[in-house]
Amino acid sequence: MSIWDTFRVALRALLKNKMRAGLTVLGVVIGIAAVTTMVSIGQSASALVQNQFEALGTNVIVVFPETRRRGGVRQGLTITLTAADSREISAQCDAVLASSPLVGTGGQVIYGNANWSPNEMFGVGADYLTVRNWPIDAGEFFTDDDIKAGAKVCVIGHTVVTKLFQTADPIDEIIRIRNIPFRIIGVLEKKGVDMVGTDKDNIVLMPYTTVRKRLQGSNFDDVNAIMVSAVSPTKMSEATRQIEQLLFERHHIPPGQTADFRVQNTTEIAQTLGVITGTLTLMLSAIAGISLLVGGVGIMNIMLVSVTERTKEIGIRMAVGASGRDILRQFLVEAVVLSLIGGVIGVSLGTAASVGATLIINQVTAGEDWPIIISLPAAAVALVFAAGVGVFFGYYPARRASRMDPIEALRYE
Repeated sequence: MSIWDTFRVALRALLKNKMRAGLTVLGVVIGIAAVTTMVSIGQSASALVQNQFEALGTNVIVVFPETRRRGGVRQGLTITLTAADSREISAQCDAVLASSPLVGTGGQVIYGNANWSPNEMFGVGADYLTVRNWPIDAGEFFTDDDIKAGAKVCVIGHTVVTKLFQTADPIDEIIRIRNIPFRIIGVLEKKGVDMVGTDKDNIVLMPYTTVRKRLQGSNFDDVNAIMVSAVSPTKMSEATRQIEQLLFERHHIPPGQTADFRVQNTTEIAQTLGVITGTLTLMLSAIAGISLLVGGVGIMNIMLVSVTERTKEIGIRMAVGASGRDILRQFLVEAVVLSLIGGVIGVSLGTAASVGATLIINQVTAGEDWPIIISLPAAAVALVFAAGVGVFFGYYPARRASRMDPIEALRYE
């Protein structure tokens, strides 16, 4: 008997008991749908995390001052980083593309009768936008000359434009921060909100020297952090090593002594979060895969019942010339067909469920929208696994049918 004839006979046998066949594949449908949904949502979460770190900038490394401890007691944060450190990092570390000091501040921005409090107000260097990979949408960014002069200029985000100027052009307009006038020279390109709902466009950037002298009344060169961009993703580790070595020398830290700074590689953080989300996805998929085993056991039980019910049919087929191999192949094909039908339905339901779940998440969360990702490799693996379930759990009933004694089978009532 040809494979096509075997398939046709198996399909006809399944159609005789549609309800039983439908209930049999239900476990496989649920398992495949759950696996497809979990993997797709997990990949969506991983993509969201990666997008957030890419939005932070290009190959970003952040240098923070370290918290001091004495006798095991936390002494508090001591600012030990300076703008000169940032300049030397750019000049002496060949794995570094650009570097910018960062000085945080806050306050209301006033324009005419309107006022607004931005989420972020920073004093930064001329290379800050290079580090952040953040283009200018209109106007220009401040220069090294503006920084040296402590110029009262600023660059604002689109949210600040909307709140203070509505549809008017803000370039060259004067705003006041703590009663000090600042001229707007540029508007940043839109970035939107991050995964926790923070509006990245609600920002004002000024020269760090201006923030120190004009807003904070300080003549010191210290900064809150230094943001650095490596020349490429492959140079991140090298850039981190060079920065640490340079700052150890500049801060005169002896070997073996705790550093007064901390270097964080955002790519490593992103990779760690990616591993976490991947592990969670794998665990959830494994739990969902248990239902596939349950579905496989259901297939085995139904096939055993089917073999018992069709004992006389098996005897007749053997009596007219069917070999044990033909019987084995027929029942094995029935089991595989059941699994594949369940697999196709499960993949379809899983795809729809992953899209629906992502849309619901985007509706109820305030952060950046989760990307809709349909995992085609996961769907393909699920189908292959479904076929494997059919072969594995269908083999024993099929083998049992193929080894029947034709005479005993014909006499079975």
